[in-house]
Amino acid sequence: MHDAILKFEKILNENVSYFPVLNNEILEAKVPGKWSKKEILGHLVDSALHNLVRFTEINYAEKPYQHRPYNQIDLVNLNDYQSMDINELIQLWFVLNKQIVRIMKSVDDEVLDYKIVLSDKTVIDLKFLMTDYVEHLEHHVNQIKS
Repeated sequence: MHDAILKFEKILNENVSYFPVLNNEILEAKVPGKWSKKEILGHLVDSALHNLVRFTEINYAEKPYQHRPYNQIDLVNLNDYQSMDINELIQLWFVLNKQIVRIMKSVDDEVLDYKIVLSDKTVIDLKFLMTDYVEHLEHHVNQIKS
């Protein structure tokens, strides 16, 4: 878990100051059927919100924890990240993820083993979900940077 947390912190610290220097035209450029870079960042906000709830709820919810999916496309559209002020969007993304880092640092090994049942009935553990969250974040940050 230690390596995932270090990677996570590096991604956050490198990009909180990088994203604001991107040109608004680049951030808001749209290709039909695809999210803009700004909307990808908004998707990362939605992901952070849902995973923050998951990472905390698992501590007191009935076991095994039932993973609830969310409609990513609808959330990006409903939250209208495309027209949101980029600095506010970056702050929201950064602060939510800093809280997730704090949660990840505080989790003990026993909790990392808690079982999670996905909607397709696949069973994973919290450690996998947290590590996968960092990989997901890295993937989308790389899309924004490309």
